[in-house]
Amino acid sequence: MFYYLSHLSSNISFLNIFNYITFRTGAAVFTSFFLTLLIGPAVVRKLRSYKISQIERAYGPKSHLSKNGTPTMGGILILVSLLVSVLLWTKLDNSYIWLLVFTTLSLGFAGIMDDYTKLVKKNPEGMKSWIKLAIQLLTAIVVVGYLSINPPNADYATSLIVPYMSKMFINLSVFYFAFAMLVIVGTSNATNLTDGLDGLASGCMIFTAVTYGIFAYLAGNINFADYLKIIYVPGAGEICVFMGALAGACIGFLWFNAYPAQVFMGDTSSLFLGGVIATAALCVKQELLLPIAGGLFVSETVSVMLQMGFFKMTHGRRLFKMAPLHHHFELKGVPEPKVIVRFWIVGMMLMLLALASLKIR
Repeated sequence: MFYYLSHLSSNISFLNIFNYITFRTGAAVFTSFFLTLLIGPAVVRKLRSYKISQIERAYGPKSHLSKNGTPTMGGILILVSLLVSVLLWTKLDNSYIWLLVFTTLSLGFAGIMDDYTKLVKKNPEGMKSWIKLAIQLLTAIVVVGYLSINPPNADYATSLIVPYMSKMFINLSVFYFAFAMLVIVGTSNATNLTDGLDGLASGCMIFTAVTYGIFAYLAGNINFADYLKIIYVPGAGEICVFMGALAGACIGFLWFNAYPAQVFMGDTSSLFLGGVIATAALCVKQELLLPIAGGLFVSETVSVMLQMGFFKMTHGRRLFKMAPLHHHFELKGVPEPKVIVRFWIVGMMLMLLALASLKIR
C-alpha cells in the first residue's frame, strides 16, 4: 500500500523512499514485529480465557507434562501480523505476493481447523489426516499450476539450478510439477514436525526466511542475478518484503514463545510457515537450496521416517530414543533450552552455508 506513495515523489521527493525494496523490507520487519508485541498479550489472555490450551500426551518426554495448560493456537499472531505488514509494505500488483498470501491463507485455514478440532471440539486426533492432506495438495496444485502457466523464468521453467555449481541445471521436464508439489507439501509437514519445543520452529524459520529474502532480492535484480550466476526472476524482489514481514512476525512471536513459553503456535501457523517458504523457493528458482537453508526441518522429518522404518524392520527396536530428533536429545539428558539454542546455532550456520552458494560456483 505505502509503495504507491512513491508515485507522488515528483511532487514530494521524500516519498521516493517507498520505491526501494530494501526500505520496505526493513519497514515490514519492524511492522510485523511490533504488531505482534502489541496484540500478543491480548491474544494470549483470550486463548487462556477460552481454555484453548496444550494437552501433553503421556508418552512424550516427562518434562513436557508441565506444559499442560499453556495456551496454544498462538500462531494466529504470526498470521495476522504477517498479512497486515504484507498489505502495508508490498507492491500489491505483484503476482508472487498474492501467490504467497494464498498459500498463507489456505494452509493457515487447515492449521486453524486442525487446532480447533483438537482443542475446542476435544478430538485429540484433530482434523482427519486425509482432509489436511487434501488441503495441502489443493494448495500445491494451485501454486504449481499458476507457476506452470506463468513461470518465473520461461527459459528454466522445469529446470533446477544446482547450488555451488556454475550454470549447472537439472531439467526434470514434466516431472518438475510433481516435484514442486512434493516440495510444498513436504516442507509444510516438516515445519509442523519441528514445532515441538519452545521457540524451536519460529526461531529456525527466521534464518530460512532471511535466506530466501536475500535470494529473492538478488534474483529480482538482473545485474545481481547475472553477476552471481543465478536465475533472473522479474518481480521476485517483492518476495524479499514478504520474507521480511515473515521474519519480523516470527521474532515477535518468540517474545511470547521463548522458553518457558507463554503460548504455543499450534498447527495454526506451523503448517503455512513451511508452505510459504517452499512457495518462495519455487518462485525464485532455488528449490535445491531448500534442504540446505531449511536443513533442520529436513533432519526432523528424516528422523521420523528413519524411526518408523527402523521400528518396522527390526520389529520394535528404535533408532532414536524418540522422534522427531529434538526429543531424542531431550531424552539423552540435554536440557530443553540448550537443545533449542543449539538448533538455532545450526540454523544460523545453514543460512550462511546457503548464502555461500552465491559465490562458491
